[in-house]
Amino acid sequence: MTKKIFWKNPYLTELDTVVKKVNGNQITVNETIFYAFSGGQESDSGTIGGYTVLNAQKNGKELYYTLDDQHQLKAGDKVRIIVDWSRRYQLMRLHFAAEIILELAYKKFPTILKTGAHIAEAKARIDFKCEDSISSSLKELQAHAQSIIDSSQPIISAFSDEVTERRYWKIKEFSPVPCGGTHPQNTKEVGTITLKRINLGKGKERLEIFIKEKEK
Repeated sequence: MTKKIFWKNPYLTELDTVVKKVNGNQITVNETIFYAFSGGQESDSGTIGGYTVLNAQKNGKELYYTLDDQHQLKAGDKVRIIVDWSRRYQLMRLHFAAEIILELAYKKFPTILKTGAHIAEAKARIDFKCEDSISSSLKELQAHAQSIIDSSQPIISAFSDEVTERRYWKIKEFSPVPCGGTHPQNTKEVGTITLKRINLGKGKERLEIFIKEKEK
């Protein structure tokens, strides 16, 4: 099982580790800071041992990295992992912004049901099944989320069960929320949030979430 350093320190952008296994162009490593697609959050981008990571996958507790077919890495090789920080940080911030919106939507609409989510570098989206239109509550959701972001409070992110790798995040507004993604340390890091509603048909709603640095 790969030790996931990105949970302990999501701000770490370089890590020296050792290749554990090699299977063609797919490798595993002893420790990693390179997040692999999970829970709707896209993978990091970057390199391992100087080779661009073409794909990162999670299977159970293991993370598998696909490199170029011509890579020369062998089991036991010492390598450095380098993560694209600008992408990582954007994904962290958007991920947490989406989590806030989701929890507020649950509170506002008791019958709402999340049907999908995706966190990309440009924006996040959440899909819902909902009997009521979210449209009339869009400004309220955005304003409430912004007030939480602006509260500048620490975000607790930890294991609820380390053996099974179950994790959660917590701020004062909500009970602990199960989540294995990467999170910033403070709500203020999200910046300014903007919501856009897309009508997918009767009983279906999509919220797109955008963020930008807060103006000083």
